[in-house]
Amino acid sequence: MKAVAVVPKKQNSVHLVEMEKPSVGDIKDGRGVLVEVLRVGACGTDREINNAEYGVAPKGFDFLVLGHENFGRVAEVGENVTELETGNYVVATVRRPRGKSIYDQIGEQDFTTDDKYYERGISRLHGYMAEYYVEDADFLVRIPPAIAEIAVLLEPLSIIEKGLKQASDIQERLKIWHPKTAAVLGVGNVGLLTVMALRMRGYRVHGFGRDAGKGYLNAELCEAIGAIYDSTAETTIEQSTEKYGQYDLVFECTGYSPIVFDAMQALNENGILILASVTGGDRKTDQVPSDKINQMFVLGNRAMVGTVNAGREHFELGVKDLTLCEAMHPGWLGRMLTHKISGLENFAEAFEILNNSGKFKAIKTYFEVSKI
Repeated sequence: MKAVAVVPKKQNSVHLVEMEKPSVGDIKDGRGVLVEVLRVGACGTDREINNAEYGVAPKGFDFLVLGHENFGRVAEVGENVTELETGNYVVATVRRPRGKSIYDQIGEQDFTTDDKYYERGISRLHGYMAEYYVEDADFLVRIPPAIAEIAVLLEPLSIIEKGLKQASDIQERLKIWHPKTAAVLGVGNVGLLTVMALRMRGYRVHGFGRDAGKGYLNAELCEAIGAIYDSTAETTIEQSTEKYGQYDLVFECTGYSPIVFDAMQALNENGILILASVTGGDRKTDQVPSDKINQMFVLGNRAMVGTVNAGREHFELGVKDLTLCEAMHPGWLGRMLTHKISGLENFAEAFEILNNSGKFKAIKTYFEVSKI
């Protein structure tokens, strides 16, 4: 079968490989599920791995199959699989409990403290950018046919769901917390999904991006789902609080770390800031009003938390939000799927878009590996 792979730590090494088709027998205890890949997302993580920023090949291989945003159809199940059957749609989670930390042992591998972690398509396990994959049924989430067309968005949404779940858990400290307003910093793929998830929870949402709103699809999508869009070139986060008031929740997903300090000052009392960007550079920020920020957080009982990776429960929460959004706003999620690549053999086209997303005005680029 065909798959798209890289040689980890070798820049621009993305290429097509031929591999043996996996079998349900590859998974122990009769729990194997063979999945035909229908769609697989291409994102900044794949670009960064191809740029040799990180990525680790599985033991015994000198290449790593990319792809962690996946959607497929069950082709065969092992003898001890009862929760799935041939023809079901599924999305697989990403991280596996193969580490030594206590979190791996209790099935909370998305909180692992091990330096060596196992993520499909990222670290030590092949990904889903292939025609088939095989997986233990425990790591597959069943997808309703009603959201099959947009289910490839579930994996990035799962990270958001984890962040919102953590926020809810943390805010139980207040006994009563009734947030009403939220700001989403960055309205790319992840930002728009965050806007959607917050709108499904009834928040008044403000989305912020760099581009002017007129003629900008991302801004149009914000407003189409009932959020307000502002360009940071015209209205800074700080200025927005003068107009809208401080926010009960701020979700940062820009990839630009200095904006975090602006976000910290935009929080309402008892508010929470969620950080989702992974910034691997060496950028430094001067003139941060650290005394002011410290005082705000201490006296105002404010909190900040990071979110990365996701567990099964977060994928399941994502299924609910995708289903609700598709029912309330039919076609809205589909508009995010801006760039379809037909066939894995056209991987170069996908990486051209990933490397120049501004030029192509891409929100979500994905491979259509096989027809739904």
